[in-house]
Amino acid sequence: MKMATAYKTDAEIATDNLQHAKLDRFPKSRENPVRSTLAMILAGGEGTRLLPLTRWRCKPAVPIGGKYRIIDFTLSNCINSGIRHIGVLVQYKSHTLMKHLQKGWNYFNGELDEFIDVLPAQQQTGKNWYTGTANAIFQNLDNIRFHNPKYVLILAGDHIYKADYRMMIDYHIDSGADVSVGGIEVPASEAHRFGIMETDADYNVVSFKEKPKASGKVSSETEPVLASMGIYVFNTQFLLDVLQADADIESSAHDFGASIIPAAIGKHNVVAYPFSLAQQDHYWKDVGTLDAYYQTSMDLISVSPEIDLYDESWPIWTHQEQLPPAKFILNELTPNSAVVNSLVSAGCIVSGSHINHSILHQNVRVEKHTQVTNSIILPGVVIGENCTIKNAIIEECSVIPAGTTIDEISSKRDNKPFVTDDGITIVCGDTFSESENDTGLDLVSSHD
Repeated sequence: MKMATAYKTDAEIATDNLQHAKLDRFPKSRENPVRSTLAMILAGGEGTRLLPLTRWRCKPAVPIGGKYRIIDFTLSNCINSGIRHIGVLVQYKSHTLMKHLQKGWNYFNGELDEFIDVLPAQQQTGKNWYTGTANAIFQNLDNIRFHNPKYVLILAGDHIYKADYRMMIDYHIDSGADVSVGGIEVPASEAHRFGIMETDADYNVVSFKEKPKASGKVSSETEPVLASMGIYVFNTQFLLDVLQADADIESSAHDFGASIIPAAIGKHNVVAYPFSLAQQDHYWKDVGTLDAYYQTSMDLISVSPEIDLYDESWPIWTHQEQLPPAKFILNELTPNSAVVNSLVSAGCIVSGSHINHSILHQNVRVEKHTQVTNSIILPGVVIGENCTIKNAIIEECSVIPAGTTIDEISSKRDNKPFVTDDGITIVCGDTFSESENDTGLDLVSSHD
């Protein structure tokens, strides 16, 4: 796999300097800290709100965008930012993720001290597995001490966004912070989903509330609040000290948002890094729910996407399977066939069907006279003839028999499970059975 260059043009450097100037804060640091930074990616989330997509895999391993896994976006940000020292912390249902990392991310040069280490829970500090985000890092303090970085960049493996982490690390150094917290503005109505920060005029954090029920001082639900992105830059010694202190508190949640950051405010220099001001791409999504996953996927296929998969200056890397090109079969019996505003991946065969505003992952088969609209079809799915699929997510390797209709109306009428709040139907191996459906719909799914 060809590596992306980390160099910037003079125009891009000037743009970076202008963006830092907008923050009205600190001068540009002359230090290049990337080689002294260790990235730790938290990828052990159980992902219960993404069920059934997480029945057989952890959330960072869920397919997205036709050919990627969710974690590929965070890993690509590291690579494109020049970070080559990476640990991936795994726990729940991690086999698919570890296999993906082994196949797609094993090209680092160990002779140059480049690495991606997979760090499963090993009960390093007692009889418990990872019990929180801070505890997961605490159980890997020996790894941090071994690599002896100057800075530790802590990331979540289940967010979709582009970010040049060099800018945040520079900002952290220039501010003199002990810890910097990446923040993005969200509507106050969504505050209950995030850790919410309040800052002074210089972006020093004066308050941090983890998933508050009310937004506090905000009077309007549409007024933005500053939410934590789950991205942190720590001075290494400070991180070691606060994690050890937190581990000694039995009542602690051992979580960065609930424990570490709130406890540091007022005692240490905690600074917010306003992502929307400092980065050119402002798109950031937490795909923690089925509806969020669906909407993020639809964003990727918009005509002018906020996050562009075709941006050659910031490629999204992944494991490339050796598959033939997508194939489209049209003839005089299917004159109205078309593929419109969709992503169709390698290995797919579409035979005389109409695909509109949808994503077909690898090795999908769609037979003739079928309509697929506003849907996400995961790898290996086979869809029979004369089917109608609308506003749906079809799980990997499912088989949809001929003549099947899948949409919100039919799913609710037949009392089928997995219809989301936004009306998206989720189809997996045991969604239907022959005894329940007159069409004999019997979907078979196997995990990846």
